[in-house]
Amino acid sequence: MNVLILDGGPRDVRGAACRKIAAAAAAEARLKGHAVTAFELDALDIKPCRGCFACWLKHPGTCAIKDDQEQVLRAMAAGDLLVWITPLTFGGYSPVLKRSLDRSIPNILPFFTVRHAEVHHPPRYKKRLGLIVLGTLPAADPEAERIFHELVGRNALNLDSVLTESRVVHDGEEGGIAGRLKGLLQAAEAAI
Repeated sequence: MNVLILDGGPRDVRGAACRKIAAAAAAEARLKGHAVTAFELDALDIKPCRGCFACWLKHPGTCAIKDDQEQVLRAMAAGDLLVWITPLTFGGYSPVLKRSLDRSIPNILPFFTVRHAEVHHPPRYKKRLGLIVLGTLPAADPEAERIFHELVGRNALNLDSVLTESRVVHDGEEGGIAGRLKGLLQAAEAAI
């Protein structure tokens, strides 16, 4: 299984927890014999999407912007399991993770399909992915956590994910994440 880890943590104290979780996820996946590709998104040059749709109309599957997102897109296309890690801000993703996800539209088609009685774009590649999203918060915040789980569910629906798991890790819990990751990876292996 090809595991792609997108670490959306910033270069500050909030990102430290994300980096610990990303390292634990990579170690656990490698321990199980999976190929791992990991990106610290804040260290990459990823510009915002222009909304030009050249990736759909002019050169399908290829973004018009030439920056580090190109390697992320290739890894997404090759991945079987996506693992996104982000500090939560009002229940949403970090700016750098959101910017990378906005730029992932070359991996979907400009056509429409109906899934779960809703209209969505079909994936460009036929392989269905698993999705695990881990969010960090300093302390419990039920409203932010509810929004986060709903957002992950909506993104999974757009991705036509075969497995969707979202977890929130509070400050100080990063050390015990390996056991939770082991269970999440086992669920992904069974689904993919």
